[in-house]
Amino acid sequence: MDLEKPASPSPPQQHDQPRGPEGCLVVAVRLPVRIVVLVLVVPVRMVWDALVVGGRFLNDAVLRPVGRALAWTLVWLGRVLFVWPFVGLWRYVIVPLGKALAWLGHVFVVVPSVWLYRYVLTPVGHALAWCARGIGATLAWIYARVLTPVGHAFMWVLRGLGAVLAALGVGIYAVVAWLVRYLVVVPAVWVYEWILTPVGHAIAWCAKGLVWVLSGIVTGFGIALYWIARILLVLPALALWRWVLVPVGRLLAVVGREIGEALGHAWRIAGHISLAVGRFLGTLFRWIFVEPVRWAYRSVLTPVGHAVRDAVLRPAAEAARSVGRATRQALASARESARQARADFRRMVFGEPRQARAVERREPTGRDTRTLGTSTTALTKD
Repeated sequence: MDLEKPASPSPPQQHDQPRGPEGCLVVAVRLPVRIVVLVLVVPVRMVWDALVVGGRFLNDAVLRPVGRALAWTLVWLGRVLFVWPFVGLWRYVIVPLGKALAWLGHVFVVVPSVWLYRYVLTPVGHALAWCARGIGATLAWIYARVLTPVGHAFMWVLRGLGAVLAALGVGIYAVVAWLVRYLVVVPAVWVYEWILTPVGHAIAWCAKGLVWVLSGIVTGFGIALYWIARILLVLPALALWRWVLVPVGRLLAVVGREIGEALGHAWRIAGHISLAVGRFLGTLFRWIFVEPVRWAYRSVLTPVGHAVRDAVLRPAAEAARSVGRATRQALASARESARQARADFRRMVFGEPRQARAVERREPTGRDTRTLGTSTTALTKD
């Protein structure tokens, strides 16, 4: 059981930072808080380390193999239930059906469409294009020879009428402009200068005075509310904050800081204590169980195993090998005897076998090999 933790760089602790001078209250709070926190944290740290070791052992010995087995089982079930049926459906149903539909579409749709386009639509389109070209040429001739001269004549007539109407319109515009100036514009300017402007100035002056009066009233009311709120709310709240909440907050901050530092200090000390206890338990387990088992294996089981090997197993293996060799020799002799009996029976029934006639080889044998100046054929042999 290994309870040692890997060494890791410890972050800079809060107590390592430089501090200012501490008061007697901080010193009086620190020692009892650290003692109480250490007494409370040591069992928690030891239980935590035991749970960590047990969790690691459970993860390595149970959860990881079970997870791998479950993963392999799920993969196999997924293949059996999903992959293989879909592969079979795709390979033996969808693909043949798609090929059949593609062949039917080619035969019943593509081929008739190509034939219709090539032998019906193309000739009809060429005929329509020829007719459209003829109609277009006719319409262009009508536009150039008939409509264009008529349009030019019509525009010449319209320009003449426009010139006559423009000459008449200039006189009418001058009369209308003189009437509008002296009947509408001049009276409107006089009304604006001598009636509307003085009335607007008077209304604006009255509005400014009213705004000044209202602003004075609102300012006085606001100043009164400000002083009332300052005296009844702000000053009591400021006194409460300055003389009650700030001292209490500082005291709570000191207590909280000391409790946090005490927890960190106690957690580190509990870690060392837990490590020492774990090492002690590991050493005790080794001396109570591991070392006796090792001594028994080395001092008792190993000599007994060697004696059994030398006195029983090796002679038994040698005897088994001897029996095997004798058995193989007997079987070989029996096979040879059976082979000789079959050969004798064959000679009695069919006679002696024919001897193979020696055939001269065309290629030389031995040291008489073919060279560039010699030959082994019958016609060119030296």
